[in-house]
Amino acid sequence: MDMFTLGVLLVVIGLILLILEVHTPGFFIAIPGTIILVLGVAMLFMGDNLDVTTASVLVLISAVGASAVTLSFYKIIGKSEPPTTTTFDRLVGEHGIVISKIKPNSLSGKVKVNSEIWSATADHIIEEGTEVIVLKGEGVHLKVREVK
Repeated sequence: MDMFTLGVLLVVIGLILLILEVHTPGFFIAIPGTIILVLGVAMLFMGDNLDVTTASVLVLISAVGASAVTLSFYKIIGKSEPPTTTTFDRLVGEHGIVISKIKPNSLSGKVKVNSEIWSATADHIIEEGTEVIVLKGEGVHLKVREVK
């Protein structure tokens, strides 16, 4: 196989790997794809003049460059954010609707707050459909009162 044909083959393989990386992020084939692509382009332009030393330098430079770019890219798109969890502190002061009758000293009452359903209790009976406000969290349920 001549250098030109090998160069075309490497360019095609490198492009396929880069396209796969775009469609499947996190697979980390962009780095070898870039190295193969650079070598293929070098073979296309340099042909038989491409020696082992030049090829080694190209591999090293493209590996370091592709690694830096890929890692920077993944740091940007994969910024870590704290998981979104609902805490009682966040619910205090929020309004909700009673979806199951709330009774004092009972966890059978249910309230919908911000599209989430919580067990709720109150100091007095609150009927379904009543708007409530969250006062605090107690254990695994909310303490609410009727909005007046």
